[in-house]
Amino acid sequence: MDRRIELQHILEDLLGSSHVYFQPPESVRLVYPCIIYNLDRYFIAKADNKTYLGKKRYFVNIISKDPDYPLVDKMLELPLCSFNRHYTADNLNHWAFELYY
Repeated sequence: MDRRIELQHILEDLLGSSHVYFQPPESVRLVYPCIIYNLDRYFIAKADNKTYLGKKRYFVNIISKDPDYPLVDKMLELPLCSFNRHYTADNLNHWAFELYY
C-alpha cells in the first residue's frame, strides 16, 4: 500500500472520522473538526554518493472550533512528529505539525 494512503488511514483513525483532506482544492467544503495535510519536503540522507534514507515530511494542520481540542496531544504521540505553531483564523483554531512518514 502507498505510504501516503497509510498516513491517510492513520490520521482518519486519530480524528475518528473521514474529514481528513490531502491537499484539498479550494472548491472542497471542509467539515470541522478536520485535518488537512500536504507534502512539505523530502529528507534524503546520502553516503558514498548513494541514498540510504529517504523520508517525506508532511505539513499537518488540525482545525477545530475547540481551543482545547484533545487530538493535539494524540498527534504528538506519533513518531517523528513535532509541533510547529498554533494560530486562529476565522474563529477556528489551527495546530500545525511537521510529520515525517
